[in-house]
Amino acid sequence: MLETLFTNPLLFFVWILSLLIAISVHEAAHAYSAEYLGDPTPRLQGRTTLNPLAHLDPLGTLMLLLFRFGWGRPVQFDPYNLANPRRDAALISLAGPVSNLVLTTIASLLIHFILPSYYAPLLYPFVFLNVGLAIFNLIPVHPLDGGKILIGILPQDLAYEWQSIMNRYGTIILILLIFPINGVSPAISLITPVIDFLINLLLPTGGLI
Repeated sequence: MLETLFTNPLLFFVWILSLLIAISVHEAAHAYSAEYLGDPTPRLQGRTTLNPLAHLDPLGTLMLLLFRFGWGRPVQFDPYNLANPRRDAALISLAGPVSNLVLTTIASLLIHFILPSYYAPLLYPFVFLNVGLAIFNLIPVHPLDGGKILIGILPQDLAYEWQSIMNRYGTIILILLIFPINGVSPAISLITPVIDFLINLLLPTGGLI
């Protein structure tokens, strides 16, 4: 993405705008879901907003700029304020990726049915980033959303065991997944087929740019 700053400044601006929207909606979805389920913590921390400054994570944003997948600043919530902590934590976590998939579906409908063909490519970066953000965050490793989602759907004994492992080693596992091996990140290898499938489903001819 960064190379487009010099080769196509307009496209670079579109990428940045798409990135800010994707992250802001993703994290705000977590915050509003926590509020809805009874926890005011995100609101008290100023996270129930679409202001990107409240949600950007430096490393996660850099990953999005370089590799088109990453994360925002995690939304904190207090499980003791939730009626069913394990289930509700999974729902709060799921809200982020779902919000990105909803956004990218709306963008795809605009591309296919509303926008003139010469304007449609301006939404391609928006689709790429939202799909990448959603799928990457569904990897079932803490601190990504997928870790809490998996804990919410596993049987209770397995959920506690997985949570214990993730609390100890989740960040290390995530770093190992991101770190390239023979020039390829295991995380990229894991999620690229899913992302490619969705991009080909959502965009004409895969929306290559």
